[in-house]
Amino acid sequence: MIQLDVSIMGNPYRLACKEGEERTLKEAVAYLDGKMCALRDAGKVRGTDRIAVMAALSVAAEFLSVKAPQGPLSDLSILEVKQKIEAMHTVLDGALTPQENLF
Repeated sequence: MIQLDVSIMGNPYRLACKEGEERTLKEAVAYLDGKMCALRDAGKVRGTDRIAVMAALSVAAEFLSVKAPQGPLSDLSILEVKQKIEAMHTVLDGALTPQENLF
């Protein structure tokens, strides 16, 4: 295993990967960092945990939109998936806002 030092939203992380997979991991880190920074910079989402969840949902939706869907999402259009994600954002906002006020 190889250890890589990376940065996501300015925070350092040491990640392990198999030899030969460094490039893929670095690309994944850059992609995730871009998603998270865009969410942070838009100002609609505060808190690293919330930004990470929203970025994960966005990446998952992208993945599902290009993957040959089977199962419960197979009949959904990209617009419908995006609408479902927005609904999840609303639920998460409602659930996490009271927690943020505690800190």
